[in-house]
Amino acid sequence: MDLILIIPVLISLVLIIIALPKWIKKCQQINLLWEDMNKPNHPKNVASSGGVVVIMTFVFGVLSYIAIRTFILTDGSINLKIFALLSVILILAIVGLVDDLLGWKNGGLSVRFRLFMAFVASIPLVVINAGSHEVGIPFLGVINLGALYPFVLIPLGIAGTTATYNFLAGFNGLETGQGIIILSFLSFIAYITGSPWLALIGIIMVAPLIIFYIYNKYPAKVFPGDILTYSIGALIAIMAILGNFEKIAVFIFIPYVIETFLKIRGGLRKQSFAIPNKDGSLEMPYNKIYSMTHLSLFILKKFKKKVYERDVIYLIFIFQILICLTAIVLFGGDLF
Repeated sequence: MDLILIIPVLISLVLIIIALPKWIKKCQQINLLWEDMNKPNHPKNVASSGGVVVIMTFVFGVLSYIAIRTFILTDGSINLKIFALLSVILILAIVGLVDDLLGWKNGGLSVRFRLFMAFVASIPLVVINAGSHEVGIPFLGVINLGALYPFVLIPLGIAGTTATYNFLAGFNGLETGQGIIILSFLSFIAYITGSPWLALIGIIMVAPLIIFYIYNKYPAKVFPGDILTYSIGALIAIMAILGNFEKIAVFIFIPYVIETFLKIRGGLRKQSFAIPNKDGSLEMPYNKIYSMTHLSLFILKKFKKKVYERDVIYLIFIFQILICLTAIVLFGGDLF
């Protein structure tokens, strides 16, 4: 019977295999293309907002999972949680798509409005009183936060991860690859801590992300857009909340905490891009470091004469994987 639960993953996988090439082709036909900022002369040849395909295939995959639980497994006990999860993702997907349409060069949506909408998007989780009010805090032990958890921590968690996940971006495959690593790890954590349904939800997102990465990696044919980065950031927070492993989620978000401090250092105005040379190698865009991408480039230049876009993102991927492995060591006593 468990094998039937592979169907939702297969649905999301097959749908994106069919739909994504069509989206790329349509974007090329109507000139819905974005500049590739880390390439010489910034060619405007990459299909925009491909994240809309990922989100739609994810939604269909999750809905098929709900249908299987309802009509075959006759178990609708967690359907309310899943619909709340979908509601949050779809609200932020709409916000992200509008931000994409307005364009980052035109300023997009204001920071205040995006944060406001992230708080609004958390409402479905708040009204179902999601998660556990008891939270383990270092040096203080387990504390029951009562109403502070749904009314304060949940909105802050959704808004925080949504905003900060969008900070570390701008390189081919970076946002998608990070999403694959983090969501795969959290799905593993959800499974071993007794929430296999939540693990499956995570994998339903990871499956289309893997296909999307094939088209999004260097040299990119499609960009994810804010519609995908907002949604991935939100899903990370939602999994932590519903799976009650907030400490682990916060720990593996260390790269984004670093990114946030670096962005604040630049007054939230410095971009993560590098300066491309004619041969495709990259140079530091500023005298100081204002992003993890700059830090990665800076470190690599200590060992390599020429550093390319792929080098930068692979180093960040390695760092993220090491953070995940460290989390298992640090929190292993609580997990196994």
